[in-house]
Amino acid sequence: MARIGFIGLGNMGLPMAGNLVKAGHAVQGFDLVADNIAKAEARGVAVAPSAVEAAKGVDVVLTMLPAGKDTLAVWGGGVLQAATPGTLFIDSSTIDVASAKTAHRLAADAQMLSLDAPVSGGVGGAEAATLTFMCGGAGEAFERAKPVLEAMGKRVIHCGDAGAGQAAKICNNMILAVSMIGVCEAFVMAEKLGLSHQALYDVTSTSSGQCWAITSYCPVPGPVPNAPSNNGYKAGFASALMLKDLKLAQEAASAAGATTPLGAAAAQIYAMHNAWGEGSMDFSGIIHLIRGKGR
Repeated sequence: MARIGFIGLGNMGLPMAGNLVKAGHAVQGFDLVADNIAKAEARGVAVAPSAVEAAKGVDVVLTMLPAGKDTLAVWGGGVLQAATPGTLFIDSSTIDVASAKTAHRLAADAQMLSLDAPVSGGVGGAEAATLTFMCGGAGEAFERAKPVLEAMGKRVIHCGDAGAGQAAKICNNMILAVSMIGVCEAFVMAEKLGLSHQALYDVTSTSSGQCWAITSYCPVPGPVPNAPSNNGYKAGFASALMLKDLKLAQEAASAAGATTPLGAAAAQIYAMHNAWGEGSMDFSGIIHLIRGKGR
């Protein structure tokens, strides 16, 4: 089993670190929030006094942080220098592709292997160890990372070279955002036409309109018991995080010269949802904005 330093023990990082412990790995973790540290300790994570200390004497350093600037601040703030040469660095944050590539360069300069490995599956997937990891980096880094990532997820996919994991993540979430808006529009239209939620679900879940936003994350209560819509839209994946990912997608599209009119529209709609005051709610709560009224 591996010795792992885990930096960033928030809503996603905490259960991920806990699942590493359950799998038999020795995990030492750090977070800036004292309450997160206490929760991690309760899950068997050894407490490190700083990010730098968390990176000492381990085989793998894993970061789960809010944004690209945070990843670069941590990796470039003494953590790489504190680790033993040859340590594998994995960043599971969702960040911009340019920052991911910069992080890889920092790691290479410090004689470390590195992988960008953002996740899909939300807090529920992190708790259940069913996340999907989208990985970018050298094949050697991927093969070393795979047994560690498999303790936290159900699928571990090598998408290509440095930054490819982040590219896959923002493309996937742009699809998800667009499809969720379409699904919500259909359910609201069905309401106005007098069609029940269950009837529409029974048709669309088995017909050409079928998609993950319907069958796994239906935005109305009833048809899918485990969907956030049946739990007061408590966030599995917050609307604010979806907006963050859509902004990253638009930045990447602009840099690459890609035309994404539906992605751009989705970003505007989720910006309205956040401004409306539901940024902390699950992103499927966008149906409230489409209805024009709250819960």
